[in-house]
Amino acid sequence: MQHSLQAADDTTSLEDPCYSQFIKHGRNVILSEATAMHHLAASIGSDFAKAVALLIETHGRIIISGIGKSGHVGRKIAATLASTGSSAFFIHPAEAAHGDLGMMMSGDILIAISFSGRTRELLPMISYAQTLQVPVIVITSQKGDILPKEAYLTLRLPELKEACPANIAPTTSTTLTMALGDALAVCIMRHRGFSRDGFKLLHPGGQIGFRLQSISRLMHEGDALPLVHRKEPMRDVLVTMSRKSFGTAGVVDDNGELLGVITDGDLRRHADHLMESSAEDVMTSDPVTMCANDMAEDALILMTEKRITSLFILGKNGAKQPVGLLHIHDLTRMGL
Repeated sequence: MQHSLQAADDTTSLEDPCYSQFIKHGRNVILSEATAMHHLAASIGSDFAKAVALLIETHGRIIISGIGKSGHVGRKIAATLASTGSSAFFIHPAEAAHGDLGMMMSGDILIAISFSGRTRELLPMISYAQTLQVPVIVITSQKGDILPKEAYLTLRLPELKEACPANIAPTTSTTLTMALGDALAVCIMRHRGFSRDGFKLLHPGGQIGFRLQSISRLMHEGDALPLVHRKEPMRDVLVTMSRKSFGTAGVVDDNGELLGVITDGDLRRHADHLMESSAEDVMTSDPVTMCANDMAEDALILMTEKRITSLFILGKNGAKQPVGLLHIHDLTRMGL
């Protein structure tokens, strides 16, 4: 049966026997792997705790290795460890046997991933690690036997069937291995107090980097700020608001400290006597503000909670002078 690339409507899809089977099988895979995850959580015990302690105490790097699907998962675990503050990288067993063993040094830790526990390509790495007195942690199944004999510590996954109907394709096993790697990384991260500030330093790019960057990198500054003196007549305030195009104005005192803000809502509430008023008569006092070194993500959360579209940004060390303005469009246009 041929299907158009254009998505069919829900009614037609549900009536198609192929579609209903796809939905059923897809749900079964996810439920099967979710059940396996519960078994994995229940299996976490003293060996896991020892592995975390060993990884925390190492003064060297964490080296991950595996081949096939275990290798792909190993690369992800290494990347997660590295981005959460641990010095970690992946070495392919085949490349290790052709010279990359030189990347390993005394003080490192090797995590070898092999669901079968019999991946012979890992043996040269383990053997070399032993000559350097590098501890080896093996992640394997309950039946794994060859590699665990060479390991300092073994983390065994629960004995469960793959989600693949033939019980062959690595599906459930790779999901469990990746989850176990995440558990190791997050435990280390929590113990070391690794925070968003640390993540910001290690992950300046992409969506995560944008979420964690300082407001100071996004805010409008200098002459762009719609600031008016508290005694300024509202007719002049309206000119400033119109010229600056932010839909707001910050009201400051003689020292340049922020006293309040004027928004479209304030204009409507004082419409009857607006032109006879000054800025301080119309403003909303004690406005919501943030500091220049606060994070963009926090600014979006605050604006959403307070149902406002802009924030005046104050300087560091408790200074009350506005140094910038952040509009919600500055965040949404970047995809936040």
